[in-house]
Amino acid sequence: MDLTLYSNKIDDYLKNDDVIDYKNEAIIELADALFQKADNEFYFIKITYEFVRDNISHSADINENIITCAASEVLKAGHGICFAKSHLLAALLRCKDVPAGFCYQKLILDDETAPVLIYHGLNGVYIKDHKKWIRLDARGNKPGVNAEFSIETEQLAFPIRPNLGEVDDFTVYPNPDIKVLEILRSSKTRTGLWNNLPTELEYNRRR
Repeated sequence: MDLTLYSNKIDDYLKNDDVIDYKNEAIIELADALFQKADNEFYFIKITYEFVRDNISHSADINENIITCAASEVLKAGHGICFAKSHLLAALLRCKDVPAGFCYQKLILDDETAPVLIYHGLNGVYIKDHKKWIRLDARGNKPGVNAEFSIETEQLAFPIRPNLGEVDDFTVYPNPDIKVLEILRSSKTRTGLWNNLPTELEYNRRR
């Protein structure tokens, strides 16, 4: 499975902005601490991914109603939904010059209680030692969800079920989708957000 880059400019996958705000002091401090634990860049990527996956809660899993969006907000609060956690992972990696972007899948929210198709966010990360981009899903594991760091065989949080209308997008985007950011910023609570999760992406309208 080969990933496609939305931009051919590698610097686009290293940008600092108001969402991927890796010049924030707390982001820098954590990135430095994780980097010091790693023997090389490869292991820095692995332990950083596992830190965000395991130490930053998914808001729904802990029934947290506050919405986080920017990487620094996610780190300070200690939680975020999938999109927000992908912002934090990208910021920590970019802080140490590791190219990182954003990937999306269209999934059924809940087979029984909410059988609607919405978007799910994860990351695309460049592994220099292997000269390849891989996808990593830092959503957070729980019973029935077991995402892992893997180079050869991708192991994401959710398998795609095309027969149910689910769609995989193998593009790595340099910025979080505008529509996703609009919804995160306009939602006052996660309860409200859950009724307004993105069903379309702005990126798709540009194609």
